[in-house]
Amino acid sequence: MLYSKLVDVYDELSETSARLGKIEAVAKLLKGTDNDNLPRVVLLLQGKVFPSWSDEDIGVADKMVLKIVSTATGFPENEVTKKYNETGDLGLTVETLMESKRQQTLGAKHVDIEKVFENMKKLASVEGKGSQEVKVSIVKELIMHSSPKEAKYIVRTALGQLRVGVAEGVIRDAIASAFLGATEGDEKKVAVKAIEWAWFMRSDYGEVARIAKDRGMKGLRGASLEIGKPFQVLLAEKSPSLEEAMKSFENFQVEVKFDGARIQAHKDGDRVWLFTRRLENVTTQFPDIVEMVRKNVSAKKCVLEGEIMAVDPESGKPLPFQSLSQRIRRKYEIDMMVEKIPVQTNWFDIVQAEGKSLFSETFRERREILECCIREVTGRFQLSKQLTTKDIGEAEKFYQEALQAGQEGVMVKNLDALYQPGRRVAGGWLKVKPIMETLDLVIIGAQWGTGKRAGWMGSFVLGCRDEESGEFLECGMMGTGVKEKKTEDDDITFKELTEMLRSHIVSEKGNMVTIRPKIVIETAYEEIQKSPNYSSGYALRFPRMVRMRSDKSPEDADGMERVGRLYVQQKGGK
Repeated sequence: MLYSKLVDVYDELSETSARLGKIEAVAKLLKGTDNDNLPRVVLLLQGKVFPSWSDEDIGVADKMVLKIVSTATGFPENEVTKKYNETGDLGLTVETLMESKRQQTLGAKHVDIEKVFENMKKLASVEGKGSQEVKVSIVKELIMHSSPKEAKYIVRTALGQLRVGVAEGVIRDAIASAFLGATEGDEKKVAVKAIEWAWFMRSDYGEVARIAKDRGMKGLRGASLEIGKPFQVLLAEKSPSLEEAMKSFENFQVEVKFDGARIQAHKDGDRVWLFTRRLENVTTQFPDIVEMVRKNVSAKKCVLEGEIMAVDPESGKPLPFQSLSQRIRRKYEIDMMVEKIPVQTNWFDIVQAEGKSLFSETFRERREILECCIREVTGRFQLSKQLTTKDIGEAEKFYQEALQAGQEGVMVKNLDALYQPGRRVAGGWLKVKPIMETLDLVIIGAQWGTGKRAGWMGSFVLGCRDEESGEFLECGMMGTGVKEKKTEDDDITFKELTEMLRSHIVSEKGNMVTIRPKIVIETAYEEIQKSPNYSSGYALRFPRMVRMRSDKSPEDADGMERVGRLYVQQKGGK
């Protein structure tokens, strides 16, 4: 399948602002795409070559692309830079230069989707000495055999700046239209529900599209959890108070809400896989948990859910989340980290046991099955602490004990609720925390610091997710909560954050930096205000960093809908 066919749709999508128009254009393309290329096309429509949960990154910045464009077009780098400064878009820059380029390429100027896709994937795996030259040659090869318009979108995809307004919701509805003939009304609602179910199980719309095309509604509804592959977990809603949470359900239990990271463990005999909430495979990083699952889970085949937290190796007391994140990110010297930062695992749910799905069982029934499967090792591998009571005094005491133990708060869980993957659902789980509602936001830009912060990024542009387009819109500038010097192990310094973000720099203009949305941080603030200065229409007053959220992907970040809802809920909000 020629890449030019996809490029024509990119153009159509760029010129179409209406959501229905975008869905129609994408549906038409999907319907005409062969089975082999369907997963590739679905990802490329979103400007990706990896599913949203993957931690693999193309890793190309504007400086490298300037060099690529120069070598591919024959224009000196300073002329390419001059044109880029005029257009503000490296995609448009390469298109303009190629239309009048001096260096003519040999051979047919045709590139297919498979070639673009595979070359882009190669970029993520290139590391070490000489990696920059290899990456330049990979992208240059594509551009040299492309038309000017194709080159524009190749460059934008490499930079993560496709910007054709296709979020996951558009893909989902296009699948419903293309393969299920559902475009509106109840018929569409039924189709969307089936598609979402398959996505919750597989977490890749490329695979979901192929299921819909090959097996229709029956295939989508029959999509099941596969041991060894992560799924989208049930999400909890926030409750303003413990008393209100307890009034929400007739039968419930109160559980400790740990200051750690949610984890799903898949076991098949002696084989064990561990995945984070954002579906990253962290099996290698936690060999200690893997061994405990092998020894202390009686079920031969199961999928468990729990929370892991770092603990002090001497006192056994919980450590801040940042300590745990060191282990999550660690790729080398794993054994040393196991000794330095031991972890405690607290299991609270089971969704598959001996090959049987438990999604349709109540939480009470799942908990009973879980208790039969787990052999507890106090302080290391245990069931989450729970309390079943309707007495507000007892529950409040349990809540305060959790806080005094260094935990975040409590969860109030409906014992009669079924498990609904991938959703925050009324009637399911409610979380109660003592602090104001924070926001999980993505760093999408920065400003280079001066004075004591010279050489570091000194303030950071925060972005919330636009649910319709999938893009991130500015909602504030943050400069506090990050440390100039490390005084505690879990402190994040300006130097450290700068190094984390450096590889995600897309472009620089003056002292401002545009950053590819990759890093999520939990953000506190004093107030949300309306603001014409930020593209979201909102501005956080005095935002400050609470902690890194390495357990969350950009797609898990808070959206404009939640920012707007919190704005209204504020005292005086209208």
